[in-house]
Amino acid sequence: MTGLETAAHMTEKPALNTSTRWWLRQDSQSTVIEAPAAHIYALVADLPRMGEWSPECRQVEWTDGSSGPADGATFVGHNQGGPRGLMKWSRRGRVVRADAGREFAFVTEEGGRESTEWRYVLEATERGTRVTESYAVRWIPTWARIVDVPTNRSRELRLAMQHTLEQLKVAAEAAPTAN
Repeated sequence: MTGLETAAHMTEKPALNTSTRWWLRQDSQSTVIEAPAAHIYALVADLPRMGEWSPECRQVEWTDGSSGPADGATFVGHNQGGPRGLMKWSRRGRVVRADAGREFAFVTEEGGRESTEWRYVLEATERGTRVTESYAVRWIPTWARIVDVPTNRSRELRLAMQHTLEQLKVAAEAAPTAN
């Protein structure tokens, strides 16, 4: 398969509490990448490279003495998206799980509170590694909930996860360590 699979081939059925058009909660997307989990983990956990995969992320910098993926490491991510890419925002974040080759997760802040947790789970398959990217909203302010409705943020995030996984797949399978 190519790195540009259709969404039907790369996604699984969403969980029961997934986002709807009207209320952002949680969602996930999955794909199988023909590369070892350790190699894929090294790519996804290298947050300064996240802009290579994600359509929203433009740049990530480790902060407060953090220099790589480890539980408790902190960072700032700079993003751009929304209608016509006109919205720009930055979020502080903290790594909540750095289990090499298995799982990488971080939580971002909004208004000084933990807001959204992003997670990448890696599972061995016959063809390589199933990578599941997910998010779970812990809290977002009322103004963001209001903006989410007309912009259909849940759809935007679902498409962004598909794009991220497609780009990650291309990069991981092109590398010499993928074989």
